[in-house]
This record gives sequence, C-alpha cells and structure tokens, in this order.
Amino acid sequence: MDNKTFEKASAELGPVEELNAVVLKEPSTALVPLSEAKGKQATAIKKRMGEIDMENSQSIIEFGSGAQAELQVISQEMLSGVRNKDVGPAGDSLRDIVTAIRGFSVPELDMRRKRSFWEKLLGRAAPAAKFAARYETVQGQIDKITDNLLMHEHTLLKDVKSLDVLYEKTLDFYDELALYIAAGEAKLEELDDKTIPKKEVEVEKAPEDKGVIKAQELRDLRTARDDLERRVH
Repeated sequence: MDNKTFEKASAELGPVEELNAVVLKEPSTALVPLSEAKGKQATAIKKRMGEIDMENSQSIIEFGSGAQAELQVISQEMLSGVRNKDVGPAGDSLRDIVTAIRGFSVPELDMRRKRSFWEKLLGRAAPAAKFAARYETVQGQIDKITDNLLMHEHTLLKDVKSLDVLYEKTLDFYDELALYIAAGEAKLEELDDKTIPKKEVEVEKAPEDKGVIKAQELRDLRTARDDLERRVH
C-alpha cells in the first residue's frame, strides 16, 4: 500500500472509532399509566387526554394520528434508503483483491529458483526480476481497489449515522405512542368510573319530558367510549 492510500485509510479510522463509541439508548418496554406517572410524563399524558372530546367523534378518530403520521415518515425514509443503496460494489472490491493476490504463482515467483532451460532459451526474466515486476503490478491493483473500498466505507459510515438518527426517531415515536396509549386508557378509566355512572344517574333522575334525550346522550357516550377503546387498543 503506497503512502497516499495509507494516509487515506488512517484518516478513516477516526470516524469509524467515533461511530463505534456511540451508545444508542435502549427502548423502553414498560407502559407507565397515569396513576404511576410523575412530573413531565404525567403532564404529557394529561395533555393528550385533553385532545379527546367525547361529544366529537372526529377527535376520537384522530386521536394519536400525529404519532402515526410520524412513523409513516420514518418508515418511508428507511425504505427509500434501502432501495437507493447498491451493496454490491464493496463486495466486488474485496473479490478483486482476492483475485489480484491469487494472481501470484508461488512456484514461478520463487526468487531462489533457478531459471529452467526453456526459460533461458526464451529469454524470460529471472525469478527475482519477475517477482518485482509482478509485485508492483499487483500493488497498484490493490491500491486502486483500496481507494474504492475507502470510498464505500465513507458512504457506509454516512448510512450508519443516518440509521442511528432514524433509530432515535423511532424510539421517540414509540415514547409518544406510549403517552397516547396511557392517555387513552386513563380516559377510558375515567369514563367507566365517573362519567358514564354519572350520566346513568342523570337518566334515572331525569323528568319524563327529558328522559328520552338523556337516554340518547347515554347511548352516544357509551358508543363513543367503545370507539375510543378500539382506537387505543
């Protein structure tokens, strides 16, 4: 390997070591309900609960849609990256190196071997001279292939960094989704324990002229509640 190629290879060690030192955060597997959430997490869950209007079916349909839209963007970026990449060149370059090295014929290039009668007759170069010439040719081939590999390595380093960013975004999405699930479950619990029982009492106590309306409100509330449960789960 010539000095120029060696310097290029050495320069790439820094980014590689830097990338290897990156520690990606672990995904959270636990879903924290509102009853156990604290501080900012509890505030975030309550904020998302506030997005639900039980009298507006559209708010239930769109509940958590922002997080889902973000996931679609992330997925599209990852698919686009995979489709646009050609993983073959690096492998081809490695095979070229092997082919170049295999071009050496050890018996023929043995510098201690004496030329045969036919080699002397045909005026072929001495093994030492032949080895030097062949070595320079192969070294040039390997240096060229190494340059190509360094170029592929640089591209791969950029790709890995991009994938790290996408990984972080994906974890953020799951964290956001967990907040919406916790908010939805907290809202369902509130409906089952407070809102619906309260509405049932109103129906029972409603005067005759308002009983039909209150009963319809209760049915609508239960329907909206079931819609929300399907949305969350």
